[in-house]
Amino acid sequence: MITVENLAIDVGARRLMSGVTFRVNPGDKIGLVGRNGAGKTTLTRTLSGELQPAEGSVAISGELGFLPQDPRSGDPEQLARHRILDARGLGTLTKNIARASEEMASDDPKVAEKAMKRFGNLTDRFQALGGYAAEAEAASISHNLGLPDRVLDQPLGTLSGGQRRRIELARILFSDADTMILDEPTNHLDADSIVWLREFLKTYRGGVIVISHDIDLVGETVNRVFYLDANRQVIDVYNMGWRLYLRQRAADEERRRKERANVEKKASALKDQAARFGAKASKAAAAHQMVARAEKMLSGLEDERRVDRVAKLRFPDPAPCGKTPLQASGLSKSYGSLEIFAGVDLAIDRGSKVVVLGLNGAGKTTLLRLLAGIDEPDTGGLVPGHGLKIGYYAQEHETLDVKASVLQNMISVSRHLTETEARKVLGSFLFTGDDVHKPAGVLSGGEKTRLALAMLVVSSANVLLLDEPTNNLDPASREEVLDALANFSGAVVLVSHDPGAVEALNPERVLIMPEGTEDHWSKEYLELIELA
Repeated sequence: MITVENLAIDVGARRLMSGVTFRVNPGDKIGLVGRNGAGKTTLTRTLSGELQPAEGSVAISGELGFLPQDPRSGDPEQLARHRILDARGLGTLTKNIARASEEMASDDPKVAEKAMKRFGNLTDRFQALGGYAAEAEAASISHNLGLPDRVLDQPLGTLSGGQRRRIELARILFSDADTMILDEPTNHLDADSIVWLREFLKTYRGGVIVISHDIDLVGETVNRVFYLDANRQVIDVYNMGWRLYLRQRAADEERRRKERANVEKKASALKDQAARFGAKASKAAAAHQMVARAEKMLSGLEDERRVDRVAKLRFPDPAPCGKTPLQASGLSKSYGSLEIFAGVDLAIDRGSKVVVLGLNGAGKTTLLRLLAGIDEPDTGGLVPGHGLKIGYYAQEHETLDVKASVLQNMISVSRHLTETEARKVLGSFLFTGDDVHKPAGVLSGGEKTRLALAMLVVSSANVLLLDEPTNNLDPASREEVLDALANFSGAVVLVSHDPGAVEALNPERVLIMPEGTEDHWSKEYLELIELA
C-alpha cells in the first residue's frame, strides 16, 4: 500500500507538481495518464524512493516492485535466470547449491564433508522459500514474456536492452510484491505476451500503478485513473475504469467550457454597464462595484485546461549521397557460444525504405547496432558509400550522453549549430527555458525519445536506423513521428513492433531475421510485426 500526502516535486527551479494526495490500496489498478513531459515518470520515481520530494510524504507498507523505463539493474555477469529468481532470494541460493554439489565430489575429505553440510543447509532453505515450485513459476512467467531458456541462461551483460527490460518485468511479477509500479511494461513485448500480461494484472491481488500508452492494456485492467495535467500541475483522481473515465473527462471539459462561456458573458455585460455608468460622477461608485463583481465571477471559475502541446517533428532534406550509401556483407554476430545471426547481406540504396522483422531475440537490434558502427561484427563488414551520414535512434537511448545536458547533446551531433539554433529546434520538441540545461539522465522515457528524435533532425542524416522510435510516446506525439517518417526522403531501416509505424514508412523491402532473408514488402507481413 502507498500513502501520499501533500506531495510536491521540483525539477530544478521549477515546481513540477504540488498538493498531491492519494492512497493505493490492495486491488487498486491505477492508470497514471498524461501527455509526455507531464511528470508521470518523475512521480513514479519519487514513489519508489529513487527521488526525494520537495514537500510532503510517501509512506509504503509491504514490498514494492518498480519497473522503470530504463532498467539498468543487476550484475552484468549474473545469469538472467538467477536475476529473476533472486526476487525471492532463490537465484544466488541456486548458484551456491550447484557449487556445493560440485565440491561434494572433491578428493579432499574435509572439503567434501564441509560442502555436504552446506548443501544440506542450502537445500533446506531452498525448500522453505518455495523450492522447485517457485522455479517453475518463474520459468512460466519468463516464457509468457517471450524469454526462452537460451536467454535465461545468458549473463545479463550479453542481452539486448529489450531483453533486459523483460527480465526486470519478469523479476517484478515473480517477486509477489504487495504493490507494483510499472512504467510502460508493454515495451518490447510481442502480442501474445501483452495479452498474457493483461490477464496477469487483472487477477493480481495487490495494488498497481501503471503508465502505458497501450490503450487495450489500460482499458482492460484499470479501475482507477490518475490524470496528471502538465499545465495545471495537479492530479485529478477518477475512481472508475478507463472507458468511463474518458466519458467523464469529456463531460467535465464540456461543463467547464459552458460555465466559462456563461460567466464570461455575464462579466462582459457587467463591465459594459460599468463603462456606461463610469461616465457619470454620480454613478462612479456603482460602476466600481460592477467591475469588482465581474472580476470576482471570473476568478471563481475552474481553470480551463489548455490544449496540451505536441512536439513538431519534421526531418529536413538529407545530405547528398551516392546511389548506395551503405552496404553490409556477410555480417555475423555471436555472444559466447550463442550465435545470433550469420551471413547477413544488405544494400541500402538512396531513399530506400526497409523494415527488419523477426521474433524477439532474432538479432534486429544487434543488426542496427552493427550498421550504425556501435558494435563490430564477428565476420563480414560494412562498405560506406559516397556521402554516407547515419542517424541512429536506439530503443534504450544509448546514443544520449546521460551526463551532458539536453543542449549539449544537441550540439554534439551537429557542431555547426549555434546555441540559438539548437534552442529553436529543442523548443519545437517541447524543451524550453531551463529545460535545455537538464542532464539527459534525469529525463523521462518520453522526453529521452523526443531528445533523440530532435538530434536526428539536426543531423542531416541520409540513412536513418530507427529502433522502436514510437516507444514511450503519447498518441499525439506518435502521430507526429509517423507523419515525419512518411515524408522523409532519405533512406530508412526500421525495427518496430508498431504496425502503424511500418505502414507510415511504406517500405519497399523486408529483411527477416535471423536468417537475413530479403523479400518485397507485402501487407501480409503486418501480422508478423504484431507477433514479433
